[in-house]
Amino acid sequence: MPTKRELYDYLDTIIPRSLSCDWDNDGLMCCAKPEDHVKKLLVTLDITDACIEYANKKGFDTIVSHHPLIFKGIKALNTDMGVSNRLIKLMSCGICAMSFHTRLDAVSGGVNDALAEVLGLRDVEAFGENNSPMGRVGTLPATMRANELAIYIKEKLSAPYVNFNGRNNDIKRLAVLGGAGEDEILLAEKAGADAYLTGELGHHPLTDACDMALTLFEAGHHYTEFPVCKNLAKTLKDKFSDIEVEIYNSIAVKTV
Repeated sequence: MPTKRELYDYLDTIIPRSLSCDWDNDGLMCCAKPEDHVKKLLVTLDITDACIEYANKKGFDTIVSHHPLIFKGIKALNTDMGVSNRLIKLMSCGICAMSFHTRLDAVSGGVNDALAEVLGLRDVEAFGENNSPMGRVGTLPATMRANELAIYIKEKLSAPYVNFNGRNNDIKRLAVLGGAGEDEILLAEKAGADAYLTGELGHHPLTDACDMALTLFEAGHHYTEFPVCKNLAKTLKDKFSDIEVEIYNSIAVKTV
């Protein structure tokens, strides 16, 4: 069994920080005893209170998340504040927490490759404007009309909703970027996509894009990123067969 430090070093090697955006903050978030061995590991998108409670109750000693537990600066460490309270809980329970954010978006086999895989895209290529492009664009299993594709996306991602705009045109090439991909709309169009799927889009981008040839789809931040948990869990199981690995669905936002 690897130590917690060895586990982080391994993930840091295959999901290198060089792929991270400059504004990002991830890494080894919380680890009181890095030389302790990892026996039970939980993979999740977000380290919520419920996730910590589950990990503690079930005896997990390590949590690997996509979204950083510590994203902005912490000015105080007390139980009155959400993130600091979670840090205190993790430390008191002896649970190590490590996060891999935009570098997991960009890395081969990461968030956006997992999303493309779930949707059955073929001939997948990366797109973006920097040295670590996050987006992926590929060919759908069959040409679909926009309303057909919306239903297809909803079913494949088990999403409670899919918002979309534009004409009900034929779509063959789909660009994807899990999470908040509003800034990459023009890059998706430049990549030759007929449509673009992301997790979050504001009202104005959706409305303004009605004049574009590109159809936009919005399926929720969580649902466009959750597929990577399965890929990440498999990677860890294959590398460390003596560690018990489980996926925790940490969705905190409910839709009615």
